[in-house]
Amino acid sequence: MLSLGEQVLQIPLSDRWQIYHRLQELMITCSCPPDGSLRVQVNSLQEAILVRSTVMQFLASRCELVEWLEGCWSHS
Repeated sequence: MLSLGEQVLQIPLSDRWQIYHRLQELMITCSCPPDGSLRVQVNSLQEAILVRSTVMQFLASRCELVEWLEGCWSHS
């Protein structure tokens, strides 16, 4: 099993708690320490994809999201 370990994400404070709560809903271990970072425990490729997707949902522009979705469609 792939274990990427703890990843430290620098997320704008305005989005950090929303991302944190969404990752909690996805049952991905994470924490928000006082230093302002978001720490995420990534234990599998699936969790890495979920973290990336969640962060993109909040931080990517509409154009980036459309390009990503079109890329997914072209690979399926």
